[in-house]
Amino acid sequence: MEGANVPDEFVPAGLSAIGIEVDEVDVAVMAATHEVFWPAILELLSLDMADVEPELCPDLSRAP
Repeated sequence: MEGANVPDEFVPAGLSAIGIEVDEVDVAVMAATHEVFWPAILELLSLDMADVEPELCPDLSRAP
């Protein structure tokens, strides 16, 4: 598997297993989306929210 881009192999295979066929363009869009959003997701996951009080009944129509 030298030089292989692993997501290019398992993403289409995984989606095909559930009946979704993808091509190179679909995989490229998923890879670009991953590059854009994944760093921010990792940053959010690493935040220590233990001292933050949960907001009960938040009004989502208003800014925080």
